[in-house]
Amino acid sequence: MSKLALVGDYNPQVPAHRAIPTALGLACVATGVKLDWEWIGTEKITDAARDLAGYAGVWVVPASPYKNMAGALAAIRYARENRLPFLGTCGGFQHSLIECARNVARISDADHGESNPVGSNLIVTPLACSLVGLAGDITFTPGSLLHQIFQGQPAREEYHCKYGVNPAYRPQLESAGLRFTGFDTNGEIRAVELAEYPFFIGTLFQPERSALRGRHHPLIQAFVRAILRYK
Repeated sequence: MSKLALVGDYNPQVPAHRAIPTALGLACVATGVKLDWEWIGTEKITDAARDLAGYAGVWVVPASPYKNMAGALAAIRYARENRLPFLGTCGGFQHSLIECARNVARISDADHGESNPVGSNLIVTPLACSLVGLAGDITFTPGSLLHQIFQGQPAREEYHCKYGVNPAYRPQLESAGLRFTGFDTNGEIRAVELAEYPFFIGTLFQPERSALRGRHHPLIQAFVRAILRYK
């Protein structure tokens, strides 16, 4: 049976954390995939090659700042360098940008405006308007994996965040291979993929929240299928 690492600092008070096991269970039923998963706190990741050995996928979950930002970034880097199926939602999306900025775009001091507001290269900065508790429509770029997953249709998704992509760094991130493929009705970035990878997706929205109402989610189903295919 394939095993998935849920990287983040589990808190039963966080709705997304309560939703994730249900969302994965619904996806497994819908796809017929047999999957096990385990929560791994960010402070427990000190050597990703050792701590994540044996996992066939990595999901970096919401609720940042993380107890150990370095642990979250190391998990993302391990997934990227080993081409493991990767999903980052909300905080996981934000930190996937920072990891790629530091280690692919060579912005060594790339940082997050929430955990280090005085940083010199803030890849993630406050949104113009908070998205905490809001939902909105998202469209996906034709030819992208997300466009394929959602069958070319827009989606209405939920958020719980105050931080997003700093658009000033978009050219550098795109030059490093990141592809921004999900946008809200105002053209603001809401999802990213890594070019040339079978499955490396980050979303500012939280698809797992659909499970709180018993709904299956196509992105989580696609992620589960990608884990099954991982070799």
